[in-house]
Amino acid sequence: MRVLLIGAGGYLGRFVADRLLADPAVQLTVLGRGDDADVRFDLATGSPGALTRFFDAVHPGVVVNCAGTVRGGARDLTRHNTVAVATICEALRRSGCGARLVQLGCGAEYGPSQPGSSTAEDAVPRPGGPYGVSKLAATELVLGSGLDAVVLRVFSPVGPGTPAGSPLGRLAEAMRRAMQSGDTELKLGGLGVQRDFVDVRDVARAVHAASLSAAQGVVNIGSGRAVRLREAASILARVAGFNGTLHELDSPPGFGPGLPIREHHGGHGPLRPAIGHPRGDSDHTLSAPAAPHPYPDGCGPWQQADVRTARDRLGWRPRINLEESLADIWMEAACRM
Repeated sequence: MRVLLIGAGGYLGRFVADRLLADPAVQLTVLGRGDDADVRFDLATGSPGALTRFFDAVHPGVVVNCAGTVRGGARDLTRHNTVAVATICEALRRSGCGARLVQLGCGAEYGPSQPGSSTAEDAVPRPGGPYGVSKLAATELVLGSGLDAVVLRVFSPVGPGTPAGSPLGRLAEAMRRAMQSGDTELKLGGLGVQRDFVDVRDVARAVHAASLSAAQGVVNIGSGRAVRLREAASILARVAGFNGTLHELDSPPGFGPGLPIREHHGGHGPLRPAIGHPRGDSDHTLSAPAAPHPYPDGCGPWQQADVRTARDRLGWRPRINLEESLADIWMEAACRM
């Protein structure tokens, strides 16, 4: 089976590539913007016609799209998350290759959900921010394309390679700094938010399973369990061997429980996350957040996936627990000590 992977250089794409390469039945071709791609192509600016000609030449049986961005304004998010998917769908419609499309969506497409509930695929999506909107638009393009296609809505991926700017990446970095400086107290803010964390290697397994299956429509990929960041911080402290005390800072007025308290250094410079230990000098003071929304991902205080469809239609279940994922995150952070 020839699989064309788009976005192999990204956080999820690297693990998807490793998983597909481990299957001796898969012939993998990588398309992307980087020099390490087999074929260089920019989905945000390239034409559907040019991509169609490539599809006809390579004739893949499956196209997996892991490309996209989580940063930038609405224009950039639309270009890389929505227009790029429109290009893929149009090229596949024009091509004679008949490839199956596996598109990676995200839990942010659903937006906020009722605390205590599990979000199933039939929930009405109400994304709370431009990222979720751009990914939902891409999902709608795929579902309306008439292609043999499945969208995997990945909730909160964690594990090795977790971006330093993510909540768990910031927690690990804060703990590394505390241990390196010998601090016995770690003061953290914004730990009330609850998210459904799923290991990135389990996500890669789901992509592999979806490539081989006949499942269509939307399939949630998550652990099926919401975890409070406070609990994740405690687990991380245990695996890191941090013997100090964790103190949770209350969120001041105007801060939601899911937004890290921010510090301002000396009255100058940009605001920065204060997940970590505030320095003892007197020029650190709490200031108002720059973000207009208390939950930057637009998902509110709670998100938990209903993953029964993945079990029933893909034969997939998460295997790696959060403690193992956090241990891998910590191992990478510890290497910087």
